[in-house]
Amino acid sequence: MKILVGLSGGVDSAAAAYLLKKAGHQVIGATMSIWDKNTNFRSTGAADSCFSPHEEKDIDSARKICRELDIPYYVFDCAEEYKRIVLRNFKEEYTAGRTPNPCVWCNATIKFDALPATARKAGLEFEKFATGHYARLGYDAATGRYQISRGIDPKKDQSYFLYRLCQEQLSRILLPLGGYQKSEVREFARLAGLEVCDKPDSQDFYSGNINDILQKAPEPGNFVDKEGKILGQHQGIWNYTIGQRRGMGIAAERPLYVIAIRPESREVVLGYDDDTLRQKLYCQNLSWLSVSDIASPRRLTVKIRSSQTPAAALLTPTSPDRAEICFDDLQKAVAPGQSAVFYDNDLLLGGGIICA
Repeated sequence: MKILVGLSGGVDSAAAAYLLKKAGHQVIGATMSIWDKNTNFRSTGAADSCFSPHEEKDIDSARKICRELDIPYYVFDCAEEYKRIVLRNFKEEYTAGRTPNPCVWCNATIKFDALPATARKAGLEFEKFATGHYARLGYDAATGRYQISRGIDPKKDQSYFLYRLCQEQLSRILLPLGGYQKSEVREFARLAGLEVCDKPDSQDFYSGNINDILQKAPEPGNFVDKEGKILGQHQGIWNYTIGQRRGMGIAAERPLYVIAIRPESREVVLGYDDDTLRQKLYCQNLSWLSVSDIASPRRLTVKIRSSQTPAAALLTPTSPDRAEICFDDLQKAVAPGQSAVFYDNDLLLGGGIICA
């Protein structure tokens, strides 16, 4: 089988390419370039972030991996699509007082869509597109649906970021690493003689100041407590997210946390640790993956951030595109704009964008 592998320049995608070639497939390496060369940010971010002016280092690393594996390599420019979809959403959400997750949108619209589409437009022929994500792909013959399950390494599972993929995308992809531990993946890279076998994992989406991306002039507003008492002043609501503890510069007897953001009045509401706890949330813009939908109340588990263990909850649909999630236990720092992702044991059911 001819397989295009999306290479980031790191160990995971390199190991995926190695495993597929070892299995006898004809493998092609490709990297998406998403950095706009005309961008002029005040800070430069770090070389280990996904969106970075240093992406040429990752491209050089990916090119070397392909030389070591003796497979062809291509770079495809996806910067315009990334700017139009991912960065636009990032700006709109932050300026509206919400906290976006750019990796979710990047996977659904760029990495698993624009990149393979651009490769095909350039004349490359391949049957499947593969990445180094830690998630497992399956197929349920009874329902005729492709499904995604959590990777077996709980510390590296990346299924959370894939919940907005559609059935057509799933039918065209491979996820070779979902059944392995990270330690095993590094050993595969070592056995293959790949220099990246000990390369540290990538960190954030962007490690510089988010104001580089937002490009907004200061919009002063007030820090207030739950009763509306003014505690201080800030320079823009987009500098804060629910649950944030640092960066307010306000002295208090107990640590203060951001518990609400009010874009209309430019107020950032501060409270104490207990004030960050919530029993319920509401999410919208639902996307179903391993099931066609959930039309009646259902017990399941939910992740409101990628690194957490799924928490037990009751999902109740309130409209075709909206649901209420009631957790068994209180959850900390539920941030509008982030994703609530639903599971049945390891099976990824779908998810939505937290709105309240």
